[in-house]
Amino acid sequence: MGASRTNSVQRTLIVNGILLLFVLSWITPTLGLFVTSFRTIDDMAESGWWTAFRDVDRFTLENYEQVLTAGSYAYRTEAGRQVYVTGGRLGQAFLNSLTVTIPSVVIPILISAFAAYGFAKMRFRGRKVLFGLVVAMLVVPVQISLIPILRDYQQIGLAGTYLGVWLFHGAFGLPLATYLLFNFISTIPESITESALIDGANQFVIFVRLIIPLSMPALAAFSIFQFLWVWNDLLVALVFLSGAGPGTEVLTQRLLSLVGQFGANWQLLTAAAFVSMVLPLIIFFSLQRFFVTGLLSGSVKG
Repeated sequence: MGASRTNSVQRTLIVNGILLLFVLSWITPTLGLFVTSFRTIDDMAESGWWTAFRDVDRFTLENYEQVLTAGSYAYRTEAGRQVYVTGGRLGQAFLNSLTVTIPSVVIPILISAFAAYGFAKMRFRGRKVLFGLVVAMLVVPVQISLIPILRDYQQIGLAGTYLGVWLFHGAFGLPLATYLLFNFISTIPESITESALIDGANQFVIFVRLIIPLSMPALAAFSIFQFLWVWNDLLVALVFLSGAGPGTEVLTQRLLSLVGQFGANWQLLTAAAFVSMVLPLIIFFSLQRFFVTGLLSGSVKG
């Protein structure tokens, strides 16, 4: 018993040590970025962030003040000449990101929840083939579809609109959402839906009153993934919103404009990174208790 207990303790220490190394490898760069965000550009150029604690009086909020108060600029053509127009500040870009992100999360959840329920609990011809096609869509890269979809948007008038971005993010979020929800709904006992059918409930009532409440962990897990993906997206916003005009840029576009074409004001990126992280962190920690459950849904049978 003594040798067995000793071996168990040693294995625990080894596993915990490895996990600690992984945690430190992730936290250290983030800590460095956080400390650097309170330093001046001269201090950044002279020494590394780990030396900043020698003189904490040199810490400053200047980077955050510039990020939160600096305005962006754009121009338009009036009467044959170009005039500059002041764009929105960071607060407007923050609201624009919310305008893009919230529908881009809600749309795939609504559609995929119905699809996952149909694939998991209803029997119809071609069900497995259709579900296989949905799963196959997971491997389609976003980048290869940007130009063809942009051309289609230009023809139908969706280029430069939030609706076009909602549809794009929603379409590419559907396969993952359907897959996660299918795995979770498949684990719900058939006896629950059969009892509801015997009591006179139709499929829609079963879906709304039983399946959706029971599927909250999976819904929350996908919501976190989709929210982070859309919130941090720059490529799709640049492609579909570049011609939308001043005042419509999202947060990632706004932060890009702070740096400029030739890398000026690069020191603001450290503060801007943490400003953009605030809302995703709130979302993650508020839904954290559902996250692991949603990810493990369907991984174990019985």
